[in-house]
Amino acid sequence: MKIMRWIVTYGCKLGLEVMCRIRKENWESIPQDGPLIAFANHTGMVEAPIIYTQLMPRKKVTALAKTETWKNRFLGWVFTLWEIIPIRRGEADIEALRKTLDRLEQGYILGMSPEGTRNRTGQLLRAHGGVSLLALKSKAPLVPVAHWGGEDFTANLKKFKRTDFNIRVGKPFWLDDHGERVTKEIRQQMADEMMYQLAKLLPEHYRGEYSDMGNATEKYLRF
Repeated sequence: MKIMRWIVTYGCKLGLEVMCRIRKENWESIPQDGPLIAFANHTGMVEAPIIYTQLMPRKKVTALAKTETWKNRFLGWVFTLWEIIPIRRGEADIEALRKTLDRLEQGYILGMSPEGTRNRTGQLLRAHGGVSLLALKSKAPLVPVAHWGGEDFTANLKKFKRTDFNIRVGKPFWLDDHGERVTKEIRQQMADEMMYQLAKLLPEHYRGEYSDMGNATEKYLRF
């Protein structure tokens, strides 16, 4: 399995670097060991394998992906090889949460998208408040990983044109509830504060629901 994972991972990395011009900013700030939640915007399928393979040779990497992905036999095989955790959208998936917390405890880096679904225009959608629970329960640090350009990947591929894929990494931080009872409203505020950290890394055109940086707060963030 380890040999096959290495072959698939580096094969994908090479192929993606041929099809895309990948530019990374502040990438070295991502820790190479220990638990970490790397959260990113979600524009399509290409960012997941790009970010995953660029994180190599970090040994412990996982992510959350919708269960429907496993209906595609090839993608399901690759995601299983990569130890991706399937999650049922639209419901409280306790099994996925348990697996995720276990992986973080083991020192994995977890990739996730607070938007919960693809924004096909590249502009940010509002995050789901539930994503903050994972950070609170695991006590793992978070790091925003913003990217843009990948929304053009499919159209460029049809034209045999390389895609400019840009990645910008922000400062790590923790969520801190200050001893308050974490209500649904507070969970949403935490998620929004996370997303503003992501939005400020993106060019203005991509900020979408988080375009007004004057509304950004950091009450529940600890740097």
